[in-house]
Amino acid sequence: MKFIQLYASLKSDLQTIEDALAQSVASDLPLLNDSALHLLKAGGKRLRPVFVLLAGKFGQYSVDQLKRVAVPLELIHMASLVHDDVIDDADTRRGQPTVKAKWDNRIAMFTGDYLHGKSLVVATELEHPRIHQILSSAIVQMCIGEMEQIRDFFNVNQSERNYLLRIRRKTALLIAISCQLGALASGVPERQANILYRYGYNVGMLFQITDDLLDLCGTEKEIGKPPGSDLRQGNITLPVLYALQDEREREPLLAEIARIRESDGAADSAAAVRLVRGSSGIRRSEALAERYLAKALRVLEDLPAIPARKNLADIARFVAQRSY
Repeated sequence: MKFIQLYASLKSDLQTIEDALAQSVASDLPLLNDSALHLLKAGGKRLRPVFVLLAGKFGQYSVDQLKRVAVPLELIHMASLVHDDVIDDADTRRGQPTVKAKWDNRIAMFTGDYLHGKSLVVATELEHPRIHQILSSAIVQMCIGEMEQIRDFFNVNQSERNYLLRIRRKTALLIAISCQLGALASGVPERQANILYRYGYNVGMLFQITDDLLDLCGTEKEIGKPPGSDLRQGNITLPVLYALQDEREREPLLAEIARIRESDGAADSAAAVRLVRGSSGIRRSEALAERYLAKALRVLEDLPAIPARKNLADIARFVAQRSY
């Protein structure tokens, strides 16, 4: 099943979640209402709600139950995007002005905090303490991941392990628990919920590595921002780390990164992008992404052979091949 067909098959339930998202962020304060709805109206893949719904198919499926998991997870994701745009000084996201660009940094930060708070309010509708614990712990870990990224801005000596731990916290964890919590909310046995967590973890790692590759190899039209945006912000991603291990490219790439840093992000990153593209960094990153894809598909083999299992495999392949 193609990705667009999968969305079509879940259209009704995804609309239920979309309606619940809009209702959950609504506020009597017009400014907060507008800023909170701004990113929601810009759309998105809604990957996390899709993972929740598909994981729920392995148990007693109820969209009314699952939306109480899907909505908090998407709100946490949205909050992280609003905060990221402040840190990255980003003016656009999904082709639309960011909250910080349309209003200002202060409004953006409080909007992100509001979305975090609303996520926990919705989650309390579920009488399942373990779900609350997993969700709260994930927020803590995501914050640590964000702080680690800030700490390592322009750090050209960080290790591959540093990078992998960071993206585990920043990206993979939320996707992993989307699968796990969708299962737990549907009464799926613990063993299968843990399998779904491992699947989600591997897809999450794959997602971020692919995202980092797109930032360097994609076009502005495809990714909605100029290539090399991560480098201009000081975010040293896996392809760049691998490129720095390439003896031919290391010194000129170090010089370009230093130039970008000295310009406080105002310098063009095109030369640095060309150096990374010409190095072994792209190929090695693609190889690691393929390994995470293979792990995700292998884990699924331990789940019952229902249509949702094939859907999850299709999503993993889509993440590996996406161009946006």
